[in-house]
Order: sequence, then C-alpha cells, then structure tokens
Amino acid sequence: MEKQKNQIKLADELDDIDKSYITEIFFEDIVPKLIKHDARIGNICCEFAGEKYKNWNIQFRSKGQDFDIVEFEYDEEGSVLDLDL
Repeated sequence: MEKQKNQIKLADELDDIDKSYITEIFFEDIVPKLIKHDARIGNICCEFAGEKYKNWNIQFRSKGQDFDIVEFEYDEEGSVLDLDL
C-alpha cells in the first residue's frame, strides 16, 4: 500500500516534463499573442497546453523582445483569458 501512495502525483505538483511541455507551448503559441497585445507582465492560465493544466497559471514578464516564465502556480479558481480578441 505504501508503494502505491508514493506513486500518486498530487494535483498541485508539476514535474519537469510538464513544465517543459507548458513552456514549449507558451513560447510557440502564446508569446506571439502577448506581443500582439503589448503585454509586459502578467499571469495566464495554462489551459492552452491542455485540459489537465487548467488549474495552473504561469507568471510571465517581458525581457527585451522575449519573455520569461517567472513561476508556475496552482489555482483551483483559475480561469482562461481569450488572447484571440
């Protein structure tokens, strides 16, 4: 029983693979939209990377012509912002 308990991934944890996947999608799909909207700093829901990430947010900031992800944050109350306005 103890072995199974250790294998369960908590809902409020992301592993390095999840973070890498979200980061890749962020830079490919979201950054161009942020640039279009002249974004500089903010938080955005990670549902853009798939339903399983809908309760995760990333905090980002601009860095010259690019962006950095500052932090990944779990939020059960998170909501999606449509950047295709």
